[in-house]
Amino acid sequence: MSQLMTIAKPRRNTELLLLLLALVMSGMANALVNLNLGRSFDNDFYTQIAILSGLSIAFHVVLRFKAKYADPVMLPVVVALNGLGLAVIHRLDIASGDNAGTRQWMWTSLAAIAAIAVIWFLRDHRILRRYTYISLLVSVILLILPLVPGISAGNVNGATVWIAIGPFTFQPGEIAKITLAIFFAGYLSSNRDLILLAGKKIGPLQLPRAKDLAPMIVAWLASVGVLVFQRDLGTSILFFGLFMVMIYVATSRISWIFIGLALMAVGGVAAYQLFPHVTRRIDVWIHALDPEYIGAAGGSYQVVEGLFGLANGGLLGTGFGQGSPDNVPLANSDMIIASIGEELGLVGLFAVLCLYALFIARGFRAALGTRDAFGKLLAVGLAFAFALQCFVIIGGVTRLIPLTGLTTPFLAAGGSSLLANWIILALLLKISDAARHPIDVSPTSLPNQDPPNLESTQKEEPAP
Repeated sequence: MSQLMTIAKPRRNTELLLLLLALVMSGMANALVNLNLGRSFDNDFYTQIAILSGLSIAFHVVLRFKAKYADPVMLPVVVALNGLGLAVIHRLDIASGDNAGTRQWMWTSLAAIAAIAVIWFLRDHRILRRYTYISLLVSVILLILPLVPGISAGNVNGATVWIAIGPFTFQPGEIAKITLAIFFAGYLSSNRDLILLAGKKIGPLQLPRAKDLAPMIVAWLASVGVLVFQRDLGTSILFFGLFMVMIYVATSRISWIFIGLALMAVGGVAAYQLFPHVTRRIDVWIHALDPEYIGAAGGSYQVVEGLFGLANGGLLGTGFGQGSPDNVPLANSDMIIASIGEELGLVGLFAVLCLYALFIARGFRAALGTRDAFGKLLAVGLAFAFALQCFVIIGGVTRLIPLTGLTTPFLAAGGSSLLANWIILALLLKISDAARHPIDVSPTSLPNQDPPNLESTQKEEPAP
C-alpha cells in the first residue's frame, strides 16, 4: 500500500456546501432588489440565477476531476462577490436606465468559462515557467496596444488604457498583471541565487550588486511609462508594487523594500511636478471638500458624493433600492463600494471586506504550501496583486489615498477586470491543488515518474 508523506482530504463536499450558500445569497440579493423596487420576478430573474448556478456547479465539477485537492473556499467566495456585484449593478440599472447588468452577465459567463478552461487544460502550473520571457513579451505588447492608432479607444475618463474591438472595449493591462506575475516568478525563481550574491553593506542593510538592480529599474521605468503615456496612476502602482513584493519574497532582503519605496517616492514626486493629470489628482484628494474643487471639471464631486453615500448608509444601510447611490458618478464601476456602503451599511461593507481578506489569505496559504519556488512566487504575486488592487480602489473611495481608475475585483462593472480575476482564481486553485496533493513515496513507485502536479523527488527546487 502506498505510503503518503501528507494526508489531505479533497474537501470538495465542503466547497459544494459553501457554494450553495453563496448562490442563495446572490439569489436573495437579486430578489431584494426586485421586491424593494416593486418589480416582478420575470423570466430574466430566473434565467440569470440559473446561469450563475450552472456555471458555478460546472466549475465545481471540473475541480472534482482536475484539481480535487484545490482550496475549497476560494470559489464560493468569488461566486458570492460576483453575485453581489451583479445584484448591485442591476439595482443601479433600474435607477439609471442603463444596461450594464446585461453586459456584466455576459462577461461573467465568459470569465467563468475561461477559468474552467484554465483548470481543464493546464495540467501543472509549473508548465508556465517555460514561458517566462514570452510572458514578458506578451506583457509589453498588451501595455502598448492602447497607444496603437486604429485599435486604441482613446482617452476614457482621463486614461488611455482601452482598446476598441468592434462594439466592445477591453483593457489589456488587466491581463498584463497576470503575464507580468508569470514573468517575475519565472525570472526570480531562476536567478534567485545570483540576486542573493552579497553586495555592499550599509549599516543593517545588505544592498544588492549594481547589475542585480536592473530588473528593479526596468520595473520602475515600466510603471513610470504607464503613468506617463497612459495616464493610469493605479496600474502604475500595481505593476511596481507587484514586482517589489515578489523580489522581497524571493530574497527575504528588506533592502529591496527600501530601494523600491525610494524609487516609488522619487517617481511620485517627479510625476506630481511634471504631469498635470497627476498634480490634479493629488490636489483633488487633498482639497476634496473645498467648494472650488467640488464644482470644478474633473474635481472631487465624485469622491464627495461617495462619502455622503457612505455616511447615509450608517451601520445597517438603507436597504436595496432605498438609497440614492445613482447620484454618484460611475456608481456601478469606480464607486461601487460607495453604493454597497450606502444600501448595506457598515455591516455589509465589512462583510465584503472580510470576503476579500479571506480570498487573499487563502491565496497566500497556497503559496506557503506549494513545494516549488515558481509556484510560491506566482501565488504570492497573484494574491498580492489582488490585495493591492482592493486597497488602492477602496482607499480611493474612502479618501484614504487619491482615487485611481482601478476596478473593485468581481464587484464592479468591467469585463476585462472580471476576466482577469477569474483567471487569477483558476491559477491559484491549480497551485493550491499542487500544495495539498499527497506525495507518493512508496518504494514501488516508478523512479523516473513524478507524482501528478508535484515537484520531482529527484530534483527539488529550493524554495524562497
